[in-house]
Amino acid sequence: MDWKHLLAYITGTVDQELLLRNEYLVTENRILRDQLKGRVRLSDGERKALAEIGQKLGKQALEEIANIVKPDTILGWHRKLVAQKFDGSTQRKAPGRPPIDSELEALVVRIAQENRSWGYDRIVGALANLGLTVSDQTVGNILKRHGIPPAPERKTTSTWKEFIRTHLDVLVATDFFTAEVWTTAGLVTYYVLFFIHLASRKVHVAGVTPHPNETWMVQVARNVTMEEWGFLSPGQYLIHDRDTRFCAAFQHLIDAAEVERVILPPRSPNLNAYAERFIRSVKEETLSRMILFGERALWHVLNEYVDH
Repeated sequence: MDWKHLLAYITGTVDQELLLRNEYLVTENRILRDQLKGRVRLSDGERKALAEIGQKLGKQALEEIANIVKPDTILGWHRKLVAQKFDGSTQRKAPGRPPIDSELEALVVRIAQENRSWGYDRIVGALANLGLTVSDQTVGNILKRHGIPPAPERKTTSTWKEFIRTHLDVLVATDFFTAEVWTTAGLVTYYVLFFIHLASRKVHVAGVTPHPNETWMVQVARNVTMEEWGFLSPGQYLIHDRDTRFCAAFQHLIDAAEVERVILPPRSPNLNAYAERFIRSVKEETLSRMILFGERALWHVLNEYVDH
C-alpha cells in the first residue's frame, strides 16, 4: 500500500470518528435540553463563546445542531459583539462648550447659600483664590439652575442658620432633659433644666427636680434673671420650645427682665440644635454610663461635666 492510499484511509477514519462524536454530542444535548424546565440562563461569557463558534459554522449548520437558542439569536449576539468592538461613543465629545464639573457647581451653590450678600463677581473672586477659573456669567447660570436668586434678592431674606450665626453673642437656649435616679422610693425620673449661651457654649444647670411645677419654674426664672449674678441679662434672646412646663408665670418673669423670648415652632428640635447637642453629649458621656443614687449624686455629676 503506497502512502497515498494510507493517507486516504487515515483521513477517512478520522473524519468518520469526528462525525460520530458530533452526532453523539448533538443527541446528548437534545436529551439534556428536553429534561430542562423553563428558560436556560446564559452569562455574557457563554453568549460570547456561542456567538463566536456559531458565526464560523453558519446559519445552516446551526439550524441542525442548536437547541438552547435559535440560530438567529446566536448570530444576533455575534453582530452585537462586532458593534461593541468598534463602538467609539465613549471617546466622542458632545458639541459645544464642555459641561461644568459637578464639584465646581456644588461649590458655587454652597458659597451663594452661605454668603447671601455675595454677587456673581464676589463669588468669582473667591473661586479664583482657590485656583478655580470661572466667569460671572457661568456663576449666574449655575445659580439660576438651582433656583437661587441674585444677591440683591438674597440680601432681603435670611435663613435660621444665618440668624443664629449673626446673633450668637446675645442668644441663649434652654431645654429640659431627664435622668433616672435611685432613691429610697425606688427609681425616680428627675427633670433637669439648663441654659446654654450659644457663643461661648457656657452651660448653666438651673435646677433638677422630679416635679417641675409652676412654683419651681418661677423660682428658676427669678434666679436666672437676677441683676448681679443671673445667667440672663437684658437684651438677650432666649430660645425655648413650646413645652407646657414653660408656664405663663415663667414667661412673664423672663419678659419683665427685658429678655426677648424666641418660641420655636412645634416639632422642630433642629432649630434648637445647640441645646439638643448638649443633651446628647451629657447623656452619652456621663448619665448612660453611671448609676445615680440620690439627687445629690445627680447634681455632682452634672456640675463636674459642666466644668469639664
